[in-house]
Amino acid sequence: MSNQPAHKIKLGLITATIWDNDGSYSVDMSRSYKNDQNEWKNTSGFFHSDLLNVAKCAERAEIWISRQLYSRS
Repeated sequence: MSNQPAHKIKLGLITATIWDNDGSYSVDMSRSYKNDQNEWKNTSGFFHSDLLNVAKCAERAEIWISRQLYSRS
């Protein structure tokens, strides 16, 4: 796995980070938030109100990965 993501998709506070491990892709989903010190942090926990953006990010990640795989064949 590379140190840099292959691609990122962001919708609101939700981010899908796509990693390329020699043509085998994986996706990390996270939600950004500010802590008590007003610093930006990330979590893998989601609220009910986040779920539509989680689903949209997952769909867009799948489309992006499919295009990468199709372009290699």
